Amino acid sequence: MGEENSTVVLDGGALSMHDVEAVARNGAKVALAESARNQLESCRGALQRAMSTGEAVYGVNTGFGSLARRRIDDEQLTQVQHNLILSHASGVGDPLPDEVVRAMLLLLSASLSRGHSGVRPVVVTTLVELLNRGVTPIVPSIGSVGASGDLAPLAHAALVLIGRGDATLRGDVLPGAEALKRVGMAPLQLAAKEGLALINGTHLMAALGALVMVDVQRAFDGALAAAAMSIDAARGTDAFLDERVHAARGQLGQIEVAQRLSRLIEGSQIIPSHLHDDPRVQDPYSLRCAPQVLGAALDAIGFAKSLIERELGAVTDNPLVFADDAERNVVSAGNFHGMPLALALDTLAIAMAHIAGIAERRVYYLLAASDAENHLNPHLSPVPGLHSGLMITQYVAAACCNELATLASPASVVNVPTSAGMEDYNSFGATAALQARRALDRMVSVVAIELLCAAEALEYQRPLRSGAGVERAHEIVRGLVSRRTEDRPPAPDIALLSDAVLAGSFVQLV
Repeated sequence: MGEENSTVVLDGGALSMHDVEAVARNGAKVALAESARNQLESCRGALQRAMSTGEAVYGVNTGFGSLARRRIDDEQLTQVQHNLILSHASGVGDPLPDEVVRAMLLLLSASLSRGHSGVRPVVVTTLVELLNRGVTPIVPSIGSVGASGDLAPLAHAALVLIGRGDATLRGDVLPGAEALKRVGMAPLQLAAKEGLALINGTHLMAALGALVMVDVQRAFDGALAAAAMSIDAARGTDAFLDERVHAARGQLGQIEVAQRLSRLIEGSQIIPSHLHDDPRVQDPYSLRCAPQVLGAALDAIGFAKSLIERELGAVTDNPLVFADDAERNVVSAGNFHGMPLALALDTLAIAMAHIAGIAERRVYYLLAASDAENHLNPHLSPVPGLHSGLMITQYVAAACCNELATLASPASVVNVPTSAGMEDYNSFGATAALQARRALDRMVSVVAIELLCAAEALEYQRPLRSGAGVERAHEIVRGLVSRRTEDRPPAPDIALLSDAVLAGSFVQLV
């Protein structure tokens, strides 16, 4: 799987997160490789041979879920697939952003292209054309329990494929049939099993997870830049970054964070300026334990990333079709279950809560100006009392952290059975993914607030300079936000810095 000349080619391999972002956000085209088309035809043949035996095949000539024991007559095999899409489009809530729906369609296309869902090539090529021609189904965000796939959201997407539902096209909201007509497409007539294959996967939670992960990795670099800037802005020490300390513990994330913080402040003139005659013995935990806390978060992010990446190469349908010489070519199982992603995304939300939490503590420390050795004005006010400075940004960071504590409550630990008890253990991975996406927004706001406050505090240490990495981060902030000489609304500054964090402006400054 890969991107060639802005085209992501579905060849049966795994998508990369870069592929997902390229299609979802940047409009990259999608193409089906000939090898994948051949695999689709081979597996479709295997499914048809299984159907010809007259035996019950789940989702092909049976009902669904707790109705699986009901046999479907041959002349109704197409109707039952269309009925499945119609009946399962039951979502509620605000529509998902277009980028999420596009990512979901890409992951669905890639999964189906691997052949094991038993669909015809035309199903995949029609999905690909939706992406390439800019038709984006309107999909309510709430309705998946994350076990038999993301059924309700995927059903809303599939409605447009069959000429129903609603979609956006070049900014217009249209009925699905009209959107297809405007781009020269006809509604797809589903054949046996194809309705089930379209909705029986983890593609919403995986799409959300992939896009959140892309952003989290950029935001983490912003958090490191903010932490390093705060160290010098508060006239902290770098002793706690001694590599021997972190080697003695052996935690890989901690070691990496300590190394990166060291590189960011390397060459600082501020640290040696208070090396002697400084009465402080140790810095607060929010500075001194940054490698331990952010390192643990980095390890958790790595865990979540590995599970999401595996899902980008997965087939999560049921039943699966295998075009081999085995006695059984159609196997009913449970790859649609979202627990691997649910646990990963719950863990990711917890990691983001800690990234934001320790950043808020550093913001508090800078604004409190409770230590005279910091050489800071209270709330970084140019004239304390007359101007309130950045006082309320800490309130906002505190509000974000309070919400993050709620969002970090795991969705996956609460089971609510469905389908008359047949689906008796659900993952709620889509809920975990939606929580992770909201948690990302709150974390980025806190990181932006720390960048705003640390950049302002660093001005108090002039004319001394920090390390090259910190100074580069400071230049980025100052390119967007000027120093405060009087009170002005901080909200626009926070928004600009949040956008810069998500754009990757602080990625690998050294």
